[in-house]
Amino acid sequence: MDYKQKLEYQSNYWYNDGLKKAQIRDLSGAIVSLKRSLQFNRENITARNLLGLVYYGRGEVAEALVEWIISKNFRASENIASYYISKVQDNPSELEKVNQAVHKYNQCLGYCRQNGEDLAIIQLKKVVVAHPSFLKAYQLLALLYMHSGQYSKARQSLKTALKLDVTNDITLRYMHELNRQRNRQVAHIKEEKHGRQSVVTYNLGNETIIQPAATLRDNAAVMTVVNILIGMVVGAAVVWFLIAPAVNQTKSSTKNRNVIALSEQIASQKTQIQTLKDELEGYRNSSDEVESAKQTAASTQDSYDALIKVYQQYYGGTTSNADMADTLLGLNRDSLGEEGQKIYDSISGSVFPRVCVSLYSTAQYEVQSGNYDDAISDLEKIQKMDDSYSDGGVYKLLGDAYAGKGDKDNAKSNYEKAATDYPGTQAAYSAQSALDAMGSDGTSENTSGGTGTQGQ
Repeated sequence: MDYKQKLEYQSNYWYNDGLKKAQIRDLSGAIVSLKRSLQFNRENITARNLLGLVYYGRGEVAEALVEWIISKNFRASENIASYYISKVQDNPSELEKVNQAVHKYNQCLGYCRQNGEDLAIIQLKKVVVAHPSFLKAYQLLALLYMHSGQYSKARQSLKTALKLDVTNDITLRYMHELNRQRNRQVAHIKEEKHGRQSVVTYNLGNETIIQPAATLRDNAAVMTVVNILIGMVVGAAVVWFLIAPAVNQTKSSTKNRNVIALSEQIASQKTQIQTLKDELEGYRNSSDEVESAKQTAASTQDSYDALIKVYQQYYGGTTSNADMADTLLGLNRDSLGEEGQKIYDSISGSVFPRVCVSLYSTAQYEVQSGNYDDAISDLEKIQKMDDSYSDGGVYKLLGDAYAGKGDKDNAKSNYEKAATDYPGTQAAYSAQSALDAMGSDGTSENTSGGTGTQGQ
């Protein structure tokens, strides 16, 4: 085994060790093992990608992205790091939430240096809600709880941190200190109880006997409690037999008057409720109109943004016609103003014909190759750009694609469209021949073989 093979063997050994640790949430141990693996072979793509996942599992998104980007630089193609990066970047709202959480965490560190622990605790609560896997935030929050004497909350934060990383040194050290603090409190309580208890010491033979002493003060406390209980019983008897009947009669008269008054209020409030319901219904109708106007405005804004983007791409010459056509098809032309529609018509009038030529040729090849789903998708896109393209050839070719799939109903409807709306054309003739060739069950005997004769 040469030197290079030994390095690769050691790198793979430490990668396997890191993988085992990561599987049991020993993320700190996994990081150590994976870094050793990369020391032996920095181009070990599998180890570097796993290291990024481990960082991501601890809430350290920036460190994870660094590892994945380095991995992608070593191997640009067939690298799962590209998928990981896209999954993070394709969700900008979640990424922004993580960035804000890290920013707030750094602010909390500043608050701690300025003796602002209360403000730091409030901020960290928001951080762990927005970024639940942020290990460092849970550790700092537990430390602040311990510093302020809130040991139960500190224990809860540390339990969450242990679930994220079961062997993290900082978490284990905080947990150990928390247990020591609890033991000291228990010992202190026992000492206080023992100090308050009076004892009597005497000798019995060679042994010294220590036992609690029954003092007069203890007996006085017992008698005080007994006297209080007797007074409560006598007072309850006086209330039950003398005061309660008069109070009950007064309550009964008051209840009758209250019932009458409440009945009148209920009748009045029913009228008011009905009036408020009518007003609320009016507000709801108005709110629906406002919401509809907002949605229309938002749609218009999106359409203009898309139009500006295509305008820049068209005159910049850096974007393909197919991409520009997709963008134009995605916006709502009717929501544009007069000038916007002119720009839309000018660009689409130049882009759509070129894209139609390309898509039509591709669809012909796809039908002949049996790739019917892609052919249908391309032809439907042509219909959106130019419904009459190739004098009905689009409908004829679409019918061939559906017939190839076994979709009799759609095949027949497209053949009929080509034959009826474009009489005298080659497409109409071919479509009628396909219809005539269909049997009673709607199956064409030969529909996809003549697709290459339609011209533009």
